[in-house]
Amino acid sequence: MDSHTPQLPDENDLYEHHAFTVDKGQAPLRIDKYLMNFVENATRNKIQAAAKEGSIFVNDVAVKSNYKVKPFDKIRVLFSHPPFENLLVGEDIPIDVIYEDYDLLVVNKEAGIVVHPGHGNYSGTLINALIYRFDNLPNNSSERPGLVHRIDKDTSGLLVVAKTEEAMAHLSAQFANKTSEREYIALVWGNIEEENSTIEGNIGRHPKNRLQNTVFLDDEAEKGKPAVTHYTVLERLGYVTLVSCKLETGRTHQIRVHMKHIGHTLFNDARYGGEKILKGTTFTKYKQFVENCFKVLPRQALHAKTLGFEHPRTGKFMQFDTEIPDDMQQCIEKWRGYAKHQEM
Repeated sequence: MDSHTPQLPDENDLYEHHAFTVDKGQAPLRIDKYLMNFVENATRNKIQAAAKEGSIFVNDVAVKSNYKVKPFDKIRVLFSHPPFENLLVGEDIPIDVIYEDYDLLVVNKEAGIVVHPGHGNYSGTLINALIYRFDNLPNNSSERPGLVHRIDKDTSGLLVVAKTEEAMAHLSAQFANKTSEREYIALVWGNIEEENSTIEGNIGRHPKNRLQNTVFLDDEAEKGKPAVTHYTVLERLGYVTLVSCKLETGRTHQIRVHMKHIGHTLFNDARYGGEKILKGTTFTKYKQFVENCFKVLPRQALHAKTLGFEHPRTGKFMQFDTEIPDDMQQCIEKWRGYAKHQEM
């Protein structure tokens, strides 16, 4: 055995926190720099410390921080404590339950609440609130109690939570088979040409920025998973448009990615560049107006407004609807006022 090649330690002592396969088009790059793009909230120091501890493995061999990644390398980052999402603790966090029975509950999530624990968010999540309120919630395929689907931290709106194994299986199948109904309201940059249309494009991780997803088409389509979004224009407000989006599939960041793909990034979506002024004039007054809109709505303008599914026990189709939350409503009103003023 080569003494310069530390072997993978006993699997029982280590827990995998991150695993990546390097993209086929990746140019040689130091692994510490590479992981900074791929691990949320990771500093270079933290990654270098992990390498020093022998916790970063490429193709099952520990590497130093100056290792140059190559296409198809299999990277694993391991630590001696379990990932925090495995250490779930119930927390008495208020949640807005709009319907509940023996099998399920429907929650209206406010913006800013993370749905499940993950990198950088290990408490204060919807799951922490759920396991405080309920014993023995069924796990989904990702070992997350109760969750049938999820919405992003800064997206508000409706989620269904399963309380029994049967409900989890039945509801998950509806989401997989595209028989559930989900309508979102979004405010996007620009004046969308078509009154309604469908966006189709496979969605996968962005090759250069792991915190974003992107659309892959044609020869690259296999890098993503099929995604379909139907949209309808509700209101044209000058430099922004209010749209209704109906999801046929449920990919991570689907509406945010699809809307950016057609040139209409969500208003104030910082992760995808929507926190910049993407349309409009160069007047200082206009810039101030947009800044005020950002202050009123300090998140992406996206709300999961309507949710419909077949009840797992009764077979009855149930539909739930919510009001657009106050922060988003105020922002829309500001744009209405601006658009009216422009027409005068």
